Amino acid sequence: MAFENFPGTEKPTEMATPPTSNNWRNYLTAGLIVALLGTWAYIIWDKNQTKETIQLKETVIATTTSQRDQLQKELEEATMRYDMIKTSSADMAHTKDSIITRKDREISQKRIKIQQLLAKVNATEEELTEAKSLISSLNTDIYSYKTKIETLEGEKIVLTQEKNMVIQQRDKVQKDLDSVNTVITQKDEVIDVASTLHASNFTILGINEKSSGKEKTTTVAKRVDKLRISFDIDENRTATSGTKYIYVCVFSPDGKPVSLESLGSGKFNTRDGKEKMFTQKIDVNYTQGQRQTLSIDLKQGSSFATGDYKIEVYNNGFKIGEGIRSLKKGGIFS
Repeated sequence: MAFENFPGTEKPTEMATPPTSNNWRNYLTAGLIVALLGTWAYIIWDKNQTKETIQLKETVIATTTSQRDQLQKELEEATMRYDMIKTSSADMAHTKDSIITRKDREISQKRIKIQQLLAKVNATEEELTEAKSLISSLNTDIYSYKTKIETLEGEKIVLTQEKNMVIQQRDKVQKDLDSVNTVITQKDEVIDVASTLHASNFTILGINEKSSGKEKTTTVAKRVDKLRISFDIDENRTATSGTKYIYVCVFSPDGKPVSLESLGSGKFNTRDGKEKMFTQKIDVNYTQGQRQTLSIDLKQGSSFATGDYKIEVYNNGFKIGEGIRSLKKGGIFS
């Protein structure tokens, strides 16, 4: 009866231990919860990392773009300065030396290289750094180019001034020379005019030739076989010794010049530029300061006409003397 009052004491071990299946379920649930939390934590962390990477890339891109834009602006400004310098010195193209030509080539090559680097969409930091260095070098080249141009322009100004001075000196010398030449020309003209010979003492005779060979003077036109024209060349101390040309012009009573092929008739120019017919040209071996007598016989193919035969003598383009011979009509017994 005593054991019947404590029925629970028969299986004390079974009542103290919980069921095994419930513990594993709890562990599994807890593990899943931890894993899920870890997954979400990783997702959140990875998202933050990705966002930071994107922001960093965007920052790098923005910085790179800004840097590239700044470099592009610097390139354009440098190019503008260079073009302005070239334009302002365009009139010096013919004076550019080999240094300027070489600078032109170097600047052009650097501009092309810089533009190629800046044209890259995904330009690296190294490439932008290279572009920046080239722009700095380009600016130095442009400054050097400008300095050389200014030097050449300064030299050009000096050369222009020297040229103008030389031109002024040349013009003065030319003016003085022209003045001297004018004086010399005037003097030569005076001497030339003064050296012109003068004719005087004209004797013009009608000559009748006899069958015997004797000659007889006559004034009857129909008996005249030739005119004998004589005159003196006066002394002239200005005229130099040498050959002088005397032109004898004979005019018949009707005023027409007598031209004979047998006498070598031709034309000459007077001092006033007029052309004149001469009957005979005489080459005189003149001696300075001496009087000389000249004589020519004028025969013509036809009979001499009645009236006045006028004789003019020219030397050096001037008329130096003249004479007249009148031939009359003969009577029945003349």
